[in-house]
Amino acid sequence: MKNNRPNIDGFVPRRTRSQLGDLHSKRPSAKTEMISRPLHSGGGVSQRVGEARQNQSIGRSDINDSLHDIDSLGGRPNHRRSGRRQINNKPLKRRRPIKRILKWSGLAILLAGLILGGYVVSKFLSAGTSIFKGNVLDIIKTQSLKQDSNGRSNFLILGTSEDDPGHGGAYLTDSMMILSIDQTNKNAYMFSIPRDLYVQYGMACNSGYSGKINEYFNCVNDNYTDPAAEQQRLTETQAFVGKIFGLDIQYGIHVNNTVIKQAVDAVGGVDVDIEGSNGDPGILDRNFDWRCNYKCYLVKYDNGVHHLDGVHALFLSMARGDVAPTYGLSNSNFDREKNQQKIILALKEKAMTTGTLTNIGKITSLIDSLGNNLRTNIQTSEIRTLVGLAANIKSSDIHTVSFEDGSNSVVKTGDYNGQSIVMPAAGMYDYGDIRAFVAKNLSSNPVVRENASIVVLNGSGVAGVGQTLADSLTAKQFVVSIVDNAPSGTYDPIEIYNLDTSKTVTLAALKSLYPKATVKTSTPPLAVSKDTSFVIVVGSANQ
Repeated sequence: MKNNRPNIDGFVPRRTRSQLGDLHSKRPSAKTEMISRPLHSGGGVSQRVGEARQNQSIGRSDINDSLHDIDSLGGRPNHRRSGRRQINNKPLKRRRPIKRILKWSGLAILLAGLILGGYVVSKFLSAGTSIFKGNVLDIIKTQSLKQDSNGRSNFLILGTSEDDPGHGGAYLTDSMMILSIDQTNKNAYMFSIPRDLYVQYGMACNSGYSGKINEYFNCVNDNYTDPAAEQQRLTETQAFVGKIFGLDIQYGIHVNNTVIKQAVDAVGGVDVDIEGSNGDPGILDRNFDWRCNYKCYLVKYDNGVHHLDGVHALFLSMARGDVAPTYGLSNSNFDREKNQQKIILALKEKAMTTGTLTNIGKITSLIDSLGNNLRTNIQTSEIRTLVGLAANIKSSDIHTVSFEDGSNSVVKTGDYNGQSIVMPAAGMYDYGDIRAFVAKNLSSNPVVRENASIVVLNGSGVAGVGQTLADSLTAKQFVVSIVDNAPSGTYDPIEIYNLDTSKTVTLAALKSLYPKATVKTSTPPLAVSKDTSFVIVVGSANQ
């Protein structure tokens, strides 16, 4: 008959009328032995397992007492595994808490990374639509930058102060800079444009049809906040400045004061080497100290490297020593331009460090500052190329250039209609020397970079011969400063007087161009200025 009595896994139901200590099976076995483990029962009486105790059944207290001391009298240590199912007589391995912790910690870190990554992407998508032109999703592309005939990409950077309440002339571009990048040879040049350079606008502006160059940007149109108007201002200012300096400027960037402050703070500050002009021990400009009721110094530094936060970097970029007491800024705007270049280079260097690029807080701060305060016509698909260049161009290959350089300056200061202005050294509106200076620094032609001055003299007796040769040289990017007639006499078809032996590249190019020319190191037939490198005389039968 089937036994319908219930049972519980691990336990066998007790037989009716079983006695305390009985074995579960009554079948005789030759191998059955009494286990020498005492079994405790009530009344302090003990017996061996398997030995029946007459007239007493198993009670709850008997079970509890036996289980309580099951490991105390020898036998296996209690590892709390006796009740677990075993396979091949080996206990299942217990999952260790540390592994579980590591697993869930790893998942938590991954999830946090995805959340932060998504946050940065959302930041970029949000800021990118207002900063760059084109589809913001084109950020995954790597499109080369536009180039001029020398293989260079030129950027016009304009800074205004419309975000500084109460600032007079807030929409004037008081900071103007040209950045030229060679993405093949990995170098860059920075030119600061004098904000007071006097120019002709070609249209009516607040100051008339001529005035300082910093007025042109806002003169293009009056709808300042409209995005289309902003792009028009950038495009037309690029063309205007490019014409003056002899450059094809492909890109424009417009920033305000907040960009400098937030960008510098986002990278943890920058280190700038302070140099007072004319041997001064440092710089001082109290023009900004009214902000703290003259109880602080916002621009006061000894010569040497100083760590600046965003606010102090901004005021240094604006300092020009125009309010007494002041020292170390005797060159006014030219000193300010040099400090602006130093700040930008320091910012680039700090932003490219590994610590900054991997710091999520700094990255999002940069994106925020750019998104709110920067406008440009750079395409989204060009950003990866530009960032790559910023990382790959060494600081030693970024050259800062000033139009004001003592006796070699191509600009000068002066007074015009009662105001202080900057004008070309060659004369008002004469930008020839400025263009040659820019071309010398940016040209891929080594002759142009050497910038040797050539005087052409016509000794043939035939009118126009000297000018024809000069035009031919100019077309090949040689620098011809003067064309004149040679004194009467007999000359070889082409005579080259080498007055500056350091200009080896130009000499080699002239020899290649005129292989039968006579090269001399003697005094030329006509006196010339001391900065002349070569005099070329065209004889009776020019080559």
